[in-house]
Amino acid sequence: MSSVHHRTATVDGHEIFYREAGPADAPTIVLLHGFPTSSFMFRELIPLLAGDYHVIAPDHLGFGHSDAPAVEDFTYTFDALADLTAGLLDQLGLDRYALYVQDYGAPIGWRLALRSPTRISALVTQNGNGYEDGFVESFWNDLWAYGADPGPRTEPAVRAALSLDAIRWQYLHGVPDPSVVSPDTWTHDFALVSREGNDEVQLALFRDYSNNRPLYPLLHEYLRTSRVPVLAVWGANDEIFGPAGARAFARDAEDAEVRLVDGGHFLLESHLEVVAGYVRDFLARVPR
Repeated sequence: MSSVHHRTATVDGHEIFYREAGPADAPTIVLLHGFPTSSFMFRELIPLLAGDYHVIAPDHLGFGHSDAPAVEDFTYTFDALADLTAGLLDQLGLDRYALYVQDYGAPIGWRLALRSPTRISALVTQNGNGYEDGFVESFWNDLWAYGADPGPRTEPAVRAALSLDAIRWQYLHGVPDPSVVSPDTWTHDFALVSREGNDEVQLALFRDYSNNRPLYPLLHEYLRTSRVPVLAVWGANDEIFGPAGARAFARDAEDAEVRLVDGGHFLLESHLEVVAGYVRDFLARVPR
């Protein structure tokens, strides 16, 4: 089994942590994590891919083991996180790679693809939206309200998403057998978002999330014109990004593969082998 290396790189003055595994001369896949986790979410997937692929999984700024400057010292937006990710990949000399995106990783990945479309060999989205389809209203209404009018009236509802109970819910909802999901997941994430000042980091990204939506038509045009291979593998019971978000990719991506799995938002915690099988089968058919 390939060793997983835990590394850091300095990008625009910030230390970015990333996990790396697999042969350096193999095709590369970049794994981009979601909220409220880090590259920790890929800890078990990486070894399953590293036999045939060069795997890179960074922690976004403000998450995991990467730097987390205060909001007074860094303007947290999805554009800024994409800039840092692009800088890391440039520093590593990666000019061609597949992307695996989940949750927050999706809008960061879409920006990378739109900026440098010829670099992207394939897209895997696992519960990472690229369409208005799939936003579950009961989850998103409070966030849209906060983004439109941030303040004491709208903030409490979204700040609740940083609580231990809310993070636990993200991991357990929609999972047929919740006992297969390790408590290490939500306790790990909660500890990191509970660091001093990190609540303001997360609130800044909540406010900025609405700015991802105008990118969607550009993404759809990119999918149509680039003919990039797309796999949407989705926890069908996700109450954040519903399965309509997965099916929507078939509208624009030629021969998009849509795989709905009986799981929730963090599908790797309950269906690791299933997801890894779909991803490996898909990547094996991507021209090298």
